Amino acid sequence: MTWKNSQISNKFPTYRNSAFITTHSWLEGKRKDDNAEGLWRVHDSIYDLSDFINKHPGGPDWLKLTKGTDITELFEAHHLTSTPERILEKYKVRDAKEPRNITLSLKEDGFYRTLKSRVIEKLKTIDCKKYSARSDLIHSSILALSYIFSMASAFYESKILGIIAGLFITWTVIIAHNYFHRKDNWRMYTFNLSLMNYKDWRVSHVLSHHMFPNSYHDLELSAYEPIFCWVPNPFIKNFTQRYISWIYFPFVYTVITILEYIKRTVYSIAKGVNLIEPNDALSLTVPLAMYVVNSSAPLKVLQLWLIILLSASFTFALIGLHAAHHLPENLHEGDAMRDNRDWGLYQMDTIIDRRDLKGSQFLVLTHFGDHTLHHLFPTLDHGILPHLYPILYQTIEDFEGQLRECSWLHHIIGQFKQLARITPNPLPPKN
Repeated sequence: MTWKNSQISNKFPTYRNSAFITTHSWLEGKRKDDNAEGLWRVHDSIYDLSDFINKHPGGPDWLKLTKGTDITELFEAHHLTSTPERILEKYKVRDAKEPRNITLSLKEDGFYRTLKSRVIEKLKTIDCKKYSARSDLIHSSILALSYIFSMASAFYESKILGIIAGLFITWTVIIAHNYFHRKDNWRMYTFNLSLMNYKDWRVSHVLSHHMFPNSYHDLELSAYEPIFCWVPNPFIKNFTQRYISWIYFPFVYTVITILEYIKRTVYSIAKGVNLIEPNDALSLTVPLAMYVVNSSAPLKVLQLWLIILLSASFTFALIGLHAAHHLPENLHEGDAMRDNRDWGLYQMDTIIDRRDLKGSQFLVLTHFGDHTLHHLFPTLDHGILPHLYPILYQTIEDFEGQLRECSWLHHIIGQFKQLARITPNPLPPKN
């Protein structure tokens, strides 16, 4: 395996040749590689959804962002009824001229589509609104506490309260991730309190990472590679990334969200594209609320807001980067894959769940819990996912898959081992 090959696609991603990798360059590269003929591709057919953009129930951005790309995996994972397939057929233009670039499979009788059909039937027996309402209540409460502690930190000029506020903002942002996978809603905007942007993350997290985790197509890997490299490839990983990263990671974690904002701003100016959204201004509502309770000390308010941002960034990275994927036991680009290239099995091979989160809807929401099921069915509320385990276990048994779990400490230690690893695993995941 070299820098110029990818094991899940026919082409090495064009965007990875960019000197400055962003969501914009990722999408541009994907449009060049996907054989979608400038329109939208699903499986081996080309569709023109231009007239459907503003009718899309999930909101227009999903189709605006993905025009010119292959949305097969995205379409399959985000639609759990037969209605979207019937609508899609109305917009078919022709069969595709070239084969798909992505070589993972979604066969009708394969693991993922079998599991999906069983989940659709199971959902009919679950009171989904009840569990979703509980998630909404948790989110609203954490959001309120984020502002309360931020304002309290300003009122009492307390750094400790600022750090606590940063923790609540972290949880707010992670819970917001439960919502931006779905149709447009107000809760997804609360992701922006951290200086990150939900729309930017809809590309890097939903379109990229969720569909192709731990591969060269995973933007959440490539975006970190100047600092962290999780791909076990001796041609691209240097000594600093392997070992010195163990020392500097706390400093990087502390400024990740700020660096992301700076990167989007610099790229927007340099390339003349708009990656800065009007809704980015939502992050300013926190210091404004703080200023309301302590208008006599604006510099102190700014200092405390910076503390809140830095502590939120550190906690977000500590939770997010040690949530499920970066372990030596997980499949990464370059490791041997199983013979069955089903997309759902591929997802499971890249994930190990945190067992210490099971059974608590609060912990699952605030710590990226039930990660395997979330990757397989990202539009479902996290409160619903625990009820799908019996079906998942049965389908795993039918297809000889594997659901793995470990502790958070194992994830933290494992990530350092993965950063150091340069030898690809020669054996495929256990069947």
